Amino acid sequence: MKKLIRQLSLFAGIFLFSVGALCTGTSCHKKQDNNQKLNVVATIFPAYDWAKTIAKDSPSVNLSLLIKNGTDLHSYQPTAADIIKISTADLFIYVGGESDAWVDDALKNVQNPNMLIINLMNLLAEQVVQEEHVEGMQEDEVEDLGDIELDEHVWLSLNNAMIASCKIAECLEILDLENSTLYADNLISYIAQINELKSQYQTRLGSLPEKTLLVCDRFPFRYLADEFGLKYFAAFSGCSAETEASFQTVAFLTDKAKELGLKNVYVTESSDLKLAKTIIKNSGLKGTKIIKLDSMQSTTQKQSRSGKTYLGTMASNLAHIEQSLK
Repeated sequence: MKKLIRQLSLFAGIFLFSVGALCTGTSCHKKQDNNQKLNVVATIFPAYDWAKTIAKDSPSVNLSLLIKNGTDLHSYQPTAADIIKISTADLFIYVGGESDAWVDDALKNVQNPNMLIINLMNLLAEQVVQEEHVEGMQEDEVEDLGDIELDEHVWLSLNNAMIASCKIAECLEILDLENSTLYADNLISYIAQINELKSQYQTRLGSLPEKTLLVCDRFPFRYLADEFGLKYFAAFSGCSAETEASFQTVAFLTDKAKELGLKNVYVTESSDLKLAKTIIKNSGLKGTKIIKLDSMQSTTQKQSRSGKTYLGTMASNLAHIEQSLK
């Protein structure tokens, strides 16, 4: 894995030649004329923003974000218009986890036989981890013990973001060889930015004496925690359908907050804050604050148009974690 990540920047520079050579004289050139834009459709904001960054300044790409009105990934249901948009896409990017079970049916109606598809869970198969149930975490009431539950939140790893960005650039290269140099240059620049942020995470979190997060919410940040050595306690797993914490869960998190003498507890961006406030009140700790970490599961198109980015959000999460653990 480490070797792969070190080679990503090199790959970004040479993939232009390799893919271009493979496509010469074949049907890889999907764009029919200079007036026809490529339709790139992504289900979630991180993938949309990766594609937006790689395709920056390209006159050939039309980007669409499906989950764009604040709906959570786990509760999203596609509309008829969404299905049509997918069916005519040139490049379709989706997570591929249990929450995307509807995609199989949607792809049965594909009108574009040359569509390229990126399933992030398949692409990142070696990096995908199972859902983790740490001490004190509430189990779902209905759970099939025979199923392996995979953590879908793969975008919350900077390493995974680099791998996915390389794949997106490769697909854009195949679809639009005319602008391949632009995509390659954008990719190289983006990987450098991701690597810089990764270095900041390593430096700024590496020096902290305490690296334990207490999350009064679901915990979609497993990949981020694993990547930078963070420990955590949480009410629910990242993909949990539960919304009401049991007495045992509340009691455990309250005791843990007191034991650690925490100055801050955490929630996700969509939290109603009730559980966090209850735990702070029950703990008797004075001045404990609630810190929001953004999992980007329900980012809206309006937020994207207002300047929200994947890297900006990950940098903000770093600042919140660093400040609250000092």
